[in-house]
Amino acid sequence: MDLVISLDGSGEKSVRVYRALRAAIEDGRLPAGHRLPASRVFAAELGVARGSVAAAYERLVAEGYLTARVGRGTFVAPVRTGSRPRRASGDPLRPRAGWDLRPLPVSSDEAKPRYDFRTGIPDAQLFPFDTWRRLVAAEVRLRANSPGTYADPAGQPALRAAIARYLGVSRSIGVTPADVLVTNGTQQALDLIARVLVRPGDVVAVEEPGYPPARRLFGSLGARVAGVPVDEEGLVVGALPDRARLVYATPSHQFPLGRPMSLARRHALIDWARRRPAAIVEDDYDSEFRFSSRPLEPLYALGPERVLYVGTFSKTMLPTVRTGFVLVPPSLREALVAARQVTDGFGPAAVQAALARFIEDGELARHVRRATRSYAVRHAAIVARLSDMSQLNVVPSAAGLHVTAFLADGDSAPVVAAAARAGVAVDDLGIYSETRTPGFVFGFGAVDPALIDEGLHRFRMVL
Repeated sequence: MDLVISLDGSGEKSVRVYRALRAAIEDGRLPAGHRLPASRVFAAELGVARGSVAAAYERLVAEGYLTARVGRGTFVAPVRTGSRPRRASGDPLRPRAGWDLRPLPVSSDEAKPRYDFRTGIPDAQLFPFDTWRRLVAAEVRLRANSPGTYADPAGQPALRAAIARYLGVSRSIGVTPADVLVTNGTQQALDLIARVLVRPGDVVAVEEPGYPPARRLFGSLGARVAGVPVDEEGLVVGALPDRARLVYATPSHQFPLGRPMSLARRHALIDWARRRPAAIVEDDYDSEFRFSSRPLEPLYALGPERVLYVGTFSKTMLPTVRTGFVLVPPSLREALVAARQVTDGFGPAAVQAALARFIEDGELARHVRRATRSYAVRHAAIVARLSDMSQLNVVPSAAGLHVTAFLADGDSAPVVAAAARAGVAVDDLGIYSETRTPGFVFGFGAVDPALIDEGLHRFRMVL
């Protein structure tokens, strides 16, 4: 690694070399054990006399910052180092007014609890890693022998075609590859849509309770976010603000309650959007895993000119695949592709090509079938155990990776905290609601199936 230091300042050159090296050691840029260049080589790189470097080395050795080993070179000594953080009050830059500073939780930041009922985490042990690794490796080798070029911001053509065919079979949606824009997960899809459709001050309607990252994203772009209640049939269309420019909904498996939106309510939402200049974002995040009834017709099939259908492979495969897509009406294709191009250019070509093969070879469909069988058993076990707890009202659901239950009386936050101390990780329903609805959300993708009964027994004792 080339060592670059600044010789700005006054004084002899040997003093400036000494100060620059000492600062690099003290702030950790030069770690203990790092070998410094020979004095002749370093002097040539800095454009100074060799004697200036040799004098600086000698002084640093005498002060204990460096050690000289005969025949081996000069090395950084193990001294107390560390960056010197600036005081926040001295920083002139600040986030703009209204920016939400609260960090969202990330599952990788925590040690995995023994009884892991956190939401949104699929079971990695069900995923065919060997097949996926082989496909990715093959695409990396293939593209290593190709000339370096920039990829299509709309996504690899083979992947767009594979997604279109997959949706035709799994969702009965008739689309072409031109309708598909590949993204880095759902969050980027929402970001692109909002950038193109929403101006600062526009009203964006979201479900209440609902998905916090979507609410945060729309707000970060200057939108006025309005929560709309959800009942047994889904989003209450009659409560939508008349001035809403965009409506974000999860009709196939409402997040976090789990109910599907009724067909009548779906038609009502489409009719509402057609009567005004409004768009609907349909987030279909995990309805591949279905345990009883067949899925209802997607909103996109009822009104493709008003609906942007967003899907992801983070739940069906792995979060680290970080690939999603949005079905785009023809009137928005050019604008959304341009937005993708100016935000991050394009996605990882090798991963997208491997995913296309994964879909076309039938591996995704086989994986979904296998995983659904396993998740169905977990879903049934959790619903049965929760139904025996008189303090809870379980929300009926037939798809996805979580089960929600309302708390009949009291505050759910202390229960969640106490459960965590007992080794049981479960989400507080209140974090998904501005009104802090008391209840719990039990994910079953990450939990060991053999520990479900024991974990829910512990939860019951805490409750």
